[in-house]
Amino acid sequence: MANPRYIRWFKELGREDVPLVGGKNASLGELCRHLAAAGVAVPDGFALTADAFRDALNAAGAWGALHGLLDGLGKEDVARLSRAAARAREIVHAADLTPQAEAELRAAYRVLRDAYGSDLAVAVRSSATAEDLPAASFAGQHESYLNVGGETALVEAVRRCQASLFTDRAIAYRIDQGFDHFKVALSVGVQKMVRADLAAAGVMFSIDTESGFPDVVFITGACGLGETVVQGTVDPDEFYVHKPTYRRGCRAVLRRRLGDKRVSMVCRPGPDQDPTRVVPTPDAAREVFCLTDEEVLRLAGYAIAIEEHYGQPMDMEWAKDGLDGTLYVVQARPETVASRRSARELETFVPEGKGTPLAAGRAVGTRMASGPVRVVKDAGQLSAFRPGEVLVAEATTPDWEPVMKTAAAIVTDRGGRTCHAAILARELGIPAVVGTETATAVLRDGQTITVSCAEGDSGRVYDGVLPFRVERTDLGDLPRPRTRIMVNLGNPGQAFQTAALPVDGVGLARMEFIIGETIKVHPMALLHPERVGDAAERERIRALMRNSASGAAYFVQRLSEGIGTIAAAFHPRPVIVRLSDFKTNEYAALVGGRWFEPVEENPMLGFRGATRYAHPAYEEGFALECEALLRVRGAMGLDNVKVMVPFCRRLDEAERVLAAMARHGLVRGRDGLEIYVMCEIPNNVLLIDGFARLFDGFSIGSNDLTQLTLGVDRDSPLVAFDFDERDPGVLAFLRQAVEGAKRNGRPCGICGQAPSDYPEMAEFLVGLGIDYLSLTPDSVLRTLRHVVALERDLGRASYR
Repeated sequence: MANPRYIRWFKELGREDVPLVGGKNASLGELCRHLAAAGVAVPDGFALTADAFRDALNAAGAWGALHGLLDGLGKEDVARLSRAAARAREIVHAADLTPQAEAELRAAYRVLRDAYGSDLAVAVRSSATAEDLPAASFAGQHESYLNVGGETALVEAVRRCQASLFTDRAIAYRIDQGFDHFKVALSVGVQKMVRADLAAAGVMFSIDTESGFPDVVFITGACGLGETVVQGTVDPDEFYVHKPTYRRGCRAVLRRRLGDKRVSMVCRPGPDQDPTRVVPTPDAAREVFCLTDEEVLRLAGYAIAIEEHYGQPMDMEWAKDGLDGTLYVVQARPETVASRRSARELETFVPEGKGTPLAAGRAVGTRMASGPVRVVKDAGQLSAFRPGEVLVAEATTPDWEPVMKTAAAIVTDRGGRTCHAAILARELGIPAVVGTETATAVLRDGQTITVSCAEGDSGRVYDGVLPFRVERTDLGDLPRPRTRIMVNLGNPGQAFQTAALPVDGVGLARMEFIIGETIKVHPMALLHPERVGDAAERERIRALMRNSASGAAYFVQRLSEGIGTIAAAFHPRPVIVRLSDFKTNEYAALVGGRWFEPVEENPMLGFRGATRYAHPAYEEGFALECEALLRVRGAMGLDNVKVMVPFCRRLDEAERVLAAMARHGLVRGRDGLEIYVMCEIPNNVLLIDGFARLFDGFSIGSNDLTQLTLGVDRDSPLVAFDFDERDPGVLAFLRQAVEGAKRNGRPCGICGQAPSDYPEMAEFLVGLGIDYLSLTPDSVLRTLRHVVALERDLGRASYR
């Protein structure tokens, strides 16, 4: 049909066309016109303009009835809102399309069918003229229909999309956002259906959704059509890619997590009233990632190109076609929550005390809240919900939004961090824990709980009221002292959030935390599972490494991704990674560990730290640690990582360790690699000139230095009262360490607990002129202010 009035093909549209075709269709047009050259694939299609919607209602004389329903309507009376919305949808659906609009719609569909074949199926998506704006996402407010085949089914899907302008949630959302119901119209996009039901689909962001950290692409995905990810009915796989190193050509997945992917949405064969259905995901598909590394990196490239084109963080939906293997972008809109947080203000929720955990899942946001439980099994129970309660459900749907907006927090059995419940929780600024699997079974109506998203990636639900405080800091007005302030960090799940602190890097990244919490298996057991004498432990090892080519590959990937996440969060600030410093009893507690570790009377003084690295009993395991560090600095491009050797007793031991590291590829000075040593044994202090010739810097471990100076086993409660870093003997060693490092031109810091716990210790060390203090995250701001005041009193102020 020549010069259609109501049809615009995507390639004819751009982002300036929101008034004509709505935000979603305008964005698809922008992608087709400007991103194809960057390799971003978008399924072809067209938009039925908003004028078709308006003209249909004009022809039906429907405006008066709609005004009667909606003028003055509030959202507080949920039942009245629901009745008005249902009647408004009936009016719009009954209006039908004008004859010309329907004829043009059918003609455009035939053009698309001629291009793709007679078995063409399409996705039919709503696109409102106030949608996908920088300050309001409108995500999930209107309907979409997938796997629509044939002209008759298409016309009906379009009518239902148009009617969805008046869903309960859309009306409530416009009230919240201050939009006039009658200044918003609805366009409909018709797009070639991507057969993701034969492959995978999901959502990706060009920013970390929880912390607002801007330097990563966050990708989620599951088997089948992407609606399960969006609706929160599935726990998806998750992937991160670091944008700065990707742009430099270092292409590696930064971090990944295998989701449960319990169900999949698939297309029904042939015509059907419901063209899609949800089915159990085959076990074989659940146990592997839905994307290969190459596909993750290709999607990351799409996200980076789209973000650069739009000049702002973006929220995108992707789908992989199981027939041709192509990865497509099917939606792109501005991200409207994390990117709008002030970079100057740091808000931190700090738990005070410990609670009894009842459930755990994926944390949404970084806040905490308490309230009584309200378990909602279906929409019919929403009327009982009261403001301030914690909404607990198997999953939520967009229709529940008017009630969700009054909740203190949200907890669900299913869903990932990109589902609608998570998106809404972020917009509202309330904590949500999704994908707990058990919340509706273990929580009961009226029970008081605390929902915590302030502890990293894992969100937790605690019994009762867990006290917490909120710290807000204006970083723009915070002076920075000459003494560098760094942070101790072991949990990669807290890295993006912790990186917002005003610190100069990570003074201590504990490798053993990643091994214990993420890898879980003794490295020698991964290399030699046949030596594990327990069948149940061998089976657990097999299950943990099921997605890896070998035990070595599993260890290296997991460890490098944990270290890499911390390094990426702080890049280009330095991150000092300490080689593993488990004691034998701690190593034995790992899966398979008891078959490789001796039993020692005092592991604190035994086979630990540097002693292990060149020893035949552990050298193979140490080689894996080195390989992981090489991958972080090489393939991942995170050369801000420095390496630190712990518990190095003697100079000849230091030489053996450095030689072992060099054999495994970690050569001091090569590619700028710096190797530090912990200064935590009196011999390190007494022979500091010799250690300074072998290492690039020192980090004082005040915990071990104190116990070895005072002869106090810090693991023994019987003598714990004698453990005190402020003892004059310990202070004398600290003075010698700092002065010795300075004498040799080596940087010296402290990563022990003392300056975090005792302000007078920070004062003593600053007075010595120590180069840096590495602190626990919760003590950074307090100690930083204290150091600024100390330097001012000492006449050393040199604020940055």
